[in-house]
Amino acid sequence: MDTPTVYERLGGDDAVRRLVQRFYQLMDQRPEAEAVRRMHPQQLADSEDKLYKFLSGWFGGPPLYMRERGHPRLRMRHHPFRIGPAERDQWLLCMRQALDEQVADAALRAVVVRAFEGMAEHLVNEA
Repeated sequence: MDTPTVYERLGGDDAVRRLVQRFYQLMDQRPEAEAVRRMHPQQLADSEDKLYKFLSGWFGGPPLYMRERGHPRLRMRHHPFRIGPAERDQWLLCMRQALDEQVADAALRAVVVRAFEGMAEHLVNEA
């Protein structure tokens, strides 16, 4: 029997879309996320679309981002932005809250949070 992917465990396409939408709503609303929000364009639709497509593949679903844009090259694509511990923590604050609200399975949430923590730390490019 095949082990279900994180994508499947989350609930597939609709669940990933809802998670990303909630994440960006929180980034837009929470004053504690001001620095990371300033890194994004005024309109978040394009950022939302890119993150949704990236997470689809990263979670084990359809590799939408790679089909359209090639390898994510996360560090390279984020290099133009100053990402320090504060920005990392603000991003994670919004993502943790979105996960808490959207993912009922605590064990799955913990797995996803750990993965996001590693990714966010990898993108830090300033002390």
